[in-house]
Amino acid sequence: MFPKKYEPILFGFLLSGLMSFLVSGISTWRTTALTTGFMNMWLGARLTAWLIAFPFVLLAAPFARRIARYLVVQR
Repeated sequence: MFPKKYEPILFGFLLSGLMSFLVSGISTWRTTALTTGFMNMWLGARLTAWLIAFPFVLLAAPFARRIARYLVVQR
């Protein structure tokens, strides 16, 4: 298991991985339909998307948390 201090990085890694998997799959399917080579195109698109999404999530998450805190009613 990982120490608690790595939780934000692990969260970003998992979230960006799941989202890049989903979005690249939908985008690839919409562009190519289920043609021969779909899985190879999807995996290539996913890797590229993940390489961009992971650092972006790490940078954007604190900003998004601040906005969410501002929008939520405090009791």
